[in-house]
Amino acid sequence: MTFKETVYKLTKQIPKGKVATYGQLAILAGSPRAARAVGMCMQSNPDAPHTPCHRVVASDGSLHGYSAGDGIPTKKKMLLEEGVSFKGEKVDLLRSQWRTAV
Repeated sequence: MTFKETVYKLTKQIPKGKVATYGQLAILAGSPRAARAVGMCMQSNPDAPHTPCHRVVASDGSLHGYSAGDGIPTKKKMLLEEGVSFKGEKVDLLRSQWRTAV
């Protein structure tokens, strides 16, 4: 399985109401220094919404790089509709970050 395929497989596992960070997915995919590469995978996601790239955020909870709809406002709206908690413009990672067994 390629890095990109692994990232997409992991992204599909993020449940509604939760988010993962780019760095978190990089670690889970076996390449802890590849957070930017995860971002590139999300940018070229061929299978949205089945691969929910809107559930991937920056390490500080900020929203970046969403091209669907109106961009970042659409990403935030989708996350709010799924029950993700925010503090201002950033996701409250203490409440909404996906916790994995890894």
